[in-house]
Amino acid sequence: MSSEHMQIGEVAARTDLSLRTIRHYEETGLVIPSARSQGGFRLYTEADVARLMVVRRMKPLGFTLDEMRALLDATDRLDSGEDLPPEQRQELLERISGFEQAAHQRVVDLRTQLARAEEFAATLADRLARSPAS
Repeated sequence: MSSEHMQIGEVAARTDLSLRTIRHYEETGLVIPSARSQGGFRLYTEADVARLMVVRRMKPLGFTLDEMRALLDATDRLDSGEDLPPEQRQELLERISGFEQAAHQRVVDLRTQLARAEEFAATLADRLARSPAS
């Protein structure tokens, strides 16, 4: 096995994803291991790890598997080195831009939710501080 390939356990440790989650992403076609060992073990490359990190970052923002696939497809096509017609290249860049805008909006929404949650927790702490213990 060459040093550029990693087994699933190392990938799980590097990405902070469970083995089950990584296998699920393989089953759904999001991240396919680049190779298999002679014993049939999944082998991953740095590029595979980078794809898993994209998925890991999209998940908490509520993106669906189909949306993740669409973004990965767009970035794969742009990064392929293939000579794309200008209109196709522009369409892919616009798709990625749409994801960037959606991600930004979801971050704003999460910050609002976090502020409300912190406010609520502070209200409860204040309420407890004002109540004598029985």
